[in-house]
Amino acid sequence: MIKKVNLVLLTLLMLLGSLSLTGCNTVEGLGKDIQRGGEKIERAGRN
Repeated sequence: MIKKVNLVLLTLLMLLGSLSLTGCNTVEGLGKDIQRGGEKIERAGRN
């Protein structure tokens, strides 16, 4: 039972990782995405 749960979680993590990497297309795009995420965290911290 635990092995099946671990397999499902691993599959989901791999799928999410693939989607996030293909959404960026380039290293530059990845940097911009990370920067935007950091800016949102900063704004949330100020409020």
